[in-house]
Amino acid sequence: MQAITVRDRDAGAGGLTLTDIPYPHAAENDVVVRVHAAGFTPGELDWPGTWSDRAGRDRTPSVPGHELSGVVAELGYGTTGLTVGQRVFGLADWTRNGTLAEYTAVEARNLAPLPADVDHTVAAALPISGLTAWQGLFDHGGLTTGRTVLVHGAAGAVGSIAVQLAHEAGARVIGTGRAADRDAALGLGADAFVDLQNDRLEDVGEVDLVLDVFGGDILERSTALVRAGGTLVTVAEPPVVQPDKGRAVFFVVEVDRARLADLVRRVRDGRLTPRIGDVRPLAEAPDAYARIGRRLPGKTIIRIAED
Repeated sequence: MQAITVRDRDAGAGGLTLTDIPYPHAAENDVVVRVHAAGFTPGELDWPGTWSDRAGRDRTPSVPGHELSGVVAELGYGTTGLTVGQRVFGLADWTRNGTLAEYTAVEARNLAPLPADVDHTVAAALPISGLTAWQGLFDHGGLTTGRTVLVHGAAGAVGSIAVQLAHEAGARVIGTGRAADRDAALGLGADAFVDLQNDRLEDVGEVDLVLDVFGGDILERSTALVRAGGTLVTVAEPPVVQPDKGRAVFFVVEVDRARLADLVRRVRDGRLTPRIGDVRPLAEAPDAYARIGRRLPGKTIIRIAED
């Protein structure tokens, strides 16, 4: 089968190549999924799990990508709850071959059923971004109706979903990003928008929750905006500076099958719309990955097979 692989840790996106590799083995409680659409994360070529397994052993050539939508092609020994031919979507393990491939082996517990009326391209944009937004806002941030939340990168993959979820929850939402993102963020439900290139972030005033995806200077400056009892949640890096009267939380997204099912129900109901940008074939995945740094609108999806 064909897959995108990488061997050289220092080569970056230039080291991604379309390669023939063996069909995956379905271990106990696994399924093999015929991948129809896949997503990837900008920083994953820097993740230790891309280069070694859970025991620390080198596992190159590695297949990147962790989000997927597709159809179950094979069940491993002892696998229950899914059937061959079933449409599914979810997340591949961080330390195993990923989803930029025609087939991939995934733990069954990491997948949720995909309704027939949700396109694979849309479903592949949900797992990391949707779970990160939900867990950041509600599980770690404790957001409730009437609170004010500052969502950094409000037009990005995570931020755009966070804005929609927070708006639906009855929160006041302030989005941030570039000037070109303003209309998109307001259209998704943000009540106000801060252009990080031209507006003063400090003029936002105090908020109950900050959801950060940038890290660095933006993360550090955001700590001063957290009011007493509030929370700063970040997925970018562990915060060096803590809010004076609140708390700061760094987390890595966790797979949650029940929450995936809830997110896709919201998509079906028209209450949630992932913001999708480029949709490219598998052979163009290296070029698509190289273009991430150009801040293209929406999440890039690799389309691998058709229904």
